[in-house]
Amino acid sequence: MEVGDVREVTTGDCSDLYYLDTGMYDTNGYGAVYILDDERPAVVDTGIGTNYDLLREALAEVGIEEDDLEAIALTHIHLDHAGGAGFLAADYPNADVYVHPIGVDHLADPSRLVAGTKNAVGDQWEYYVEPEPIPEDRIVTIEDGDAIDLGTHELRVHAAPGHAPHQVVFEDPVNNAVFVADAAGIWVPEIEAIRETSPPSNFDLEQCLADLETLAAIDPDVFCYPHFGPRYVGDDVDRVLEEYAAVLEEWVEAVADERAALGDDEAVVEHFADATEMTGVWGDEKASEEAKLNTRGVLGYLEHRE
Repeated sequence: MEVGDVREVTTGDCSDLYYLDTGMYDTNGYGAVYILDDERPAVVDTGIGTNYDLLREALAEVGIEEDDLEAIALTHIHLDHAGGAGFLAADYPNADVYVHPIGVDHLADPSRLVAGTKNAVGDQWEYYVEPEPIPEDRIVTIEDGDAIDLGTHELRVHAAPGHAPHQVVFEDPVNNAVFVADAAGIWVPEIEAIRETSPPSNFDLEQCLADLETLAAIDPDVFCYPHFGPRYVGDDVDRVLEEYAAVLEEWVEAVADERAALGDDEAVVEHFADATEMTGVWGDEKASEEAKLNTRGVLGYLEHRE
């Protein structure tokens, strides 16, 4: 799949569902945005916003015009998921933006979110754009147990705060699918492997493991990963989630061991940046920066735990 490609999701029994490769970080197969073409059309997450024109083109290709879009559903407010929301809301005047209550102030005034993102992503900020603020009267808060009615489909909200306290996952019962946000890791279809995501500053291992239990209880056939793409899990859902639990636990243990050995956090960050095995998939720069980001998140978690 190439940057800008829009594909219908035919995984499992999915219908009315499409996904776009947004070209996040100038990388194929890393950032996806989902479109549900229903009575009340919806977009799930928006990407960084850097390649916002690709999302407009995708909506037009699906047949959703500016006055048609009614829901912008954000799994969380990290800018790789919500950075394009303000641009989308400005151009699609009938779309409400749905987000966890913690996210409201940050969407209305993104300045603190931008500052935190710059601190977290370092050199990767060159791939971002400054997000547009969203009027508060366009923002609808959602919490665990809520549902966004789209017509044939609905998005049932489940709290998943391990990756970030403002993260939710959306269950689509008709499609027997879940938009998993970052709760189920990063799916790399090119190598059919799952990789950790543990960015600063709110990564919490124990809560991440609890979020996997939430996904297991939903028991869907399809995971829709923002990183990257739909994946059929079916009867293997428990095995898939157990696999990611092991990835997370082994990752945190590896960072803790290296921290004890080196005694210097920056040395630990550089160690894992140099040791990454994802260069062949994402390229040198993205693979290295991803490793740095995830290492810093675990270091913060370890420090907070002490």
